[in-house]
Amino acid sequence: MQILNIAGYKFVTLSDLPGLRSKLLEQCRLLQLKGTILLSVEGINVTLAGTCRFIEIFKNFLKDYSFFKDLSFRESYSACQPFKRMKVKIKKEIITMRCREIQPEQQTAQHLSPEELKQWLDEKRAITLLDTRNGYEIEFGTFTDAMHFDLDDFSEFPKASEKLTRDKPIVMFCTGGIRCEKAGAYLLQAGFSEIYQLDGGILNYFAKIGSAHYQGECFVFDERVALNFELQAKV
Repeated sequence: MQILNIAGYKFVTLSDLPGLRSKLLEQCRLLQLKGTILLSVEGINVTLAGTCRFIEIFKNFLKDYSFFKDLSFRESYSACQPFKRMKVKIKKEIITMRCREIQPEQQTAQHLSPEELKQWLDEKRAITLLDTRNGYEIEFGTFTDAMHFDLDDFSEFPKASEKLTRDKPIVMFCTGGIRCEKAGAYLLQAGFSEIYQLDGGILNYFAKIGSAHYQGECFVFDERVALNFELQAKV
């Protein structure tokens, strides 16, 4: 049986987190889904896997909430369930940066489509291509000539970003986009002006473009470990 894996997020002000947690957990268990949903006052971060039919039912369930209607997902398939259990957690942040003043819902970097990024790279535009992921993720693969800060944890990004120069536009990327939302908001607040983020991250680039300008695989936080440009796990 083919398993559909989805990943998506949205920065939106949420309330009654315990009530929302209970409803989401109940629905996921009913549909035999596994994975993790993170909730906080700043939004939602979803990583789930299940049968195609049940994943579709869950996505429609989310649309019953007006604040989740435009929540989009990155999709990939696997032969086996890559998660062991189902968890819905309430956290201080859906992606930890520890900068309370950063609010991606209000302001973040401009999104750059995979097609636009490929064109820029084809043209050899003068940009700083910045990988915002952790060092151990980058060992699996990254874009050619991308720079990174060798982070152990994303919360180190604000301090590490002091190394950035302002002489060229900065184009950031991560696995699915969520880290760049916060990184972009932080850099804009720090006074950077030309900041872009790859829309949907590496996974969306693989889906739309493939392997052009990318070397290796993309690390994912489940038992598949890493995906190639065809969004398949290494056998």
